[in-house]
Amino acid sequence: MLFWGFLSHSETSNLIRGLMLRLFSSFARGVPGTGLLFMRLVAGIASVARAVAMLCSGPKLGPAILQVLTAGAGLLLLAGLWTPIAGALLAVLYIWDIFLHPGDRWTNILLGTLCAALVLLGPGAWSVDARLFGWKRIDIRDRH
Repeated sequence: MLFWGFLSHSETSNLIRGLMLRLFSSFARGVPGTGLLFMRLVAGIASVARAVAMLCSGPKLGPAILQVLTAGAGLLLLAGLWTPIAGALLAVLYIWDIFLHPGDRWTNILLGTLCAALVLLGPGAWSVDARLFGWKRIDIRDRH
């Protein structure tokens, strides 16, 4: 229901749920889901560790903001929450970092590619996204 041009809470949550279901046809389980979990863990831990290391070196305000964004998106990736948004943000930040720091190109290419793959593949079954937005199964019992 529209209220002064804004969607109500239930319609907004249905819109977000529908968008997430359209992004991923399924949340992979089993061995593929475990592989996606490992990919998320590697990308998330590496992103947070690099951002914290850069922040501890005392950067200026501009690079510090980028590192805080990197750490936040890395934490979201670790949890598997808003995986497409966090992965896309990290991929863009790593591509941008290739041009800012050309000496450390290959690590940025590797992490950017890993994050882009997670955007395309999804978070897997062991994620907050799967719990919030995954397909629900309803078993209907017979009345006999």
